[in-house]
Amino acid sequence: MMESLTEYLWFNTETKRAYINITPQIEELVEKSGVKEGLCLVNAMHITASVFINDDEGGLIADYDEWLERLASHQPISQYRHNRTGEDNGDAHLKRQVMGREVVVAITNGRLDFGPWEQIFYGEFDGQRGKRVLVKIIGE
Repeated sequence: MMESLTEYLWFNTETKRAYINITPQIEELVEKSGVKEGLCLVNAMHITASVFINDDEGGLIADYDEWLERLASHQPISQYRHNRTGEDNGDAHLKRQVMGREVVVAITNGRLDFGPWEQIFYGEFDGQRGKRVLVKIIGE
């Protein structure tokens, strides 16, 4: 019989940009769901935030942040047409596009079926306000 679980994680970071390993929260939800074989979708529900998979290594996280800032620097905010609407987050939209909206991870034997070193991250590019992430688990 097909089982499903839908939950929302809420984030309100103290900084404009942040990278948070959310793997432990997702693992708890997989356990709560009771699904042994299935899929877990995790997606950022805001267009200035991301969910992605990579290694939880501090140097790599710092590299991501510096690289994204070189690709789409926050300042000067006048460089983005989007900011002419009164916003100051044009860069955050571009960073999200690069880092992605969602991940889907297989569930095998009741656990997230990761490759070596894989972890799920929430990437925040326009923080200091509440945002949510959808977690949808389906399977048997």
